[in-house]
Amino acid sequence: MPQSVLGVIPARYAARRFPGKLLADLGGKPVLQRVYEGAISCPRLDRVVVATDDDRIRAAVRAFGGDVVLTSSAHVSGTDRVAEVAGRTACEVIVNIQGDEPFVNPSVLEQVVDPLIGVGGPDMATLCKGIDHRGTFEDPNVVKVVTDDAGMALYFSRSPIPCPHREAVVRAWEHIGIYAYRRSFLLAFSRMPPGSLEQAEGLEQLRALERGHRIAVVETRDHVGVSIDTPEDLERARTVLEAARKASAQR
Repeated sequence: MPQSVLGVIPARYAARRFPGKLLADLGGKPVLQRVYEGAISCPRLDRVVVATDDDRIRAAVRAFGGDVVLTSSAHVSGTDRVAEVAGRTACEVIVNIQGDEPFVNPSVLEQVVDPLIGVGGPDMATLCKGIDHRGTFEDPNVVKVVTDDAGMALYFSRSPIPCPHREAVVRAWEHIGIYAYRRSFLLAFSRMPPGSLEQAEGLEQLRALERGHRIAVVETRDHVGVSIDTPEDLERARTVLEAARKASAQR
């Protein structure tokens, strides 16, 4: 029997830098609606649900015909909110889809799910893309990842890794924060206390590595990295959307 895959979009209203950003207008639709529509167009996902603790978001999702569930307001992270939904849903694999990335690509979601299809594989999976600019490599806001020869994560860091020592040429990779989990692992992961490396780097995925769990890291070239954290990001997304519309009209 094929494994069932659940996509969950954790959605908070009270974002610190841009409250209500998920309901902001982007080309005639709320940002969250664009995320949802991108996710449901992925054939690998059997169901996509928005998980929120806010009635305004629930009403907006219902207005555009989306699937939404109310979750606890006590969660400290989107992962905890996703785990709550997973705990009450029959599925084998869960994808945590960022609600503030309106240009989510269905092929990217397929790529992150694929390593978890079947038995005996890693506990979770995520994505990366090559870094081509030194400024990106040195930016502490850009998370980097290094892997072993089998594509399993060795470490994630905000620092430049691998450190450019001597003249060796080593490819650097930017981590893209989309995750897929085996359901049993996600439920266990959400109950694990943060480890010292996670607290030092501020990176939740290090909790899994510190406890010996494997994370598959898949290279992608399809990710359009426009994350809306500020009103300026929203304007940038509107520019990207308008450019895409013009390009489509010229074909």
